Amino acid sequence: MINSRSQAAKKAEQVHRQNILKNLEHRLEAARTKGDESLIRQLEAEQASYQ
Repeated sequence: MINSRSQAAKKAEQVHRQNILKNLEHRLEAARTKGDESLIRQLEAEQASYQ
């Protein structure tokens, strides 16, 4: 049971991280379309911290 909980927590953490990265990618695309260089740099730095 402990192993099962551990695996579930690990999977949830993995899915959460993937969702954050997907959201960051979407926000980066919007910032690039808008031409907001400051926001692009900020989002790229945030994205790098997750990889």
